Amino acid sequence: AARKQHRRTPERPSSPPLAPPAHRRHRIYNPSTNSRIELFAHIPFSAFQGRKMDGDDARGTVKLVSKEGDTFEVPAEIAKLSNLVVTTLGENDGDDEDEAAEIPLPNVKATVLAKVIEYCTHYKQVEAMTSITTPLKSNRIEEIVQEWYADFVDVDQTLLFELVTAANFMDIKALLDLTCLAVSVLIKGKSAEEIRRIFNISNDFSPEEEDRVARGNDDPAAAEGGPAAGSKH
Repeated sequence: AARKQHRRTPERPSSPPLAPPAHRRHRIYNPSTNSRIELFAHIPFSAFQGRKMDGDDARGTVKLVSKEGDTFEVPAEIAKLSNLVVTTLGENDGDDEDEAAEIPLPNVKATVLAKVIEYCTHYKQVEAMTSITTPLKSNRIEEIVQEWYADFVDVDQTLLFELVTAANFMDIKALLDLTCLAVSVLIKGKSAEEIRRIFNISNDFSPEEEDRVARGNDDPAAAEGGPAAGSKH
């Protein structure tokens, strides 16, 4: 009798592992540019495979909630570049750690929060920014920090000021230093009248004060103080 041949059923390829929820693509609409911002698409999942979180990072992720109510679920180790997040997580130690802590940020718009998360992600997962110290060694941002960070603050004036406010509110010193440096470059060489227009402030300078401000803005690298020294404004 003829032997019955059995066909082997080919094995179905296994599905690739899903990326952690915080690293799936998250899009938000930016009305000023009529476009959508996509977060985390450039971050390879392999960067997180096999990585063990311990100690304070055992919580896994946190949810950052923008002024408009948009929620961004972010790895705790990235979010904790913000001292506000660190403090809030410390206050919530008794909460259920199976649930991601939710941190409202009423002073930070969604589009700005997206940029802040982009900064923190690059800082923690790709390359930490070179510390900004005074006196500044140059008047050119790209000669003080890496190219990626110089490009990061190459934005319009409104967004730059919003990033300064967000960095200050979230207490992210490195980002506050960078954005304040960008502002100092922005006002370099400007007259007192131009500076008042940029910051939308009234004229309450004496002629001597105006002259002193103008001379100081000609060379921000030589000016005293420099980027934020960690204090709140």
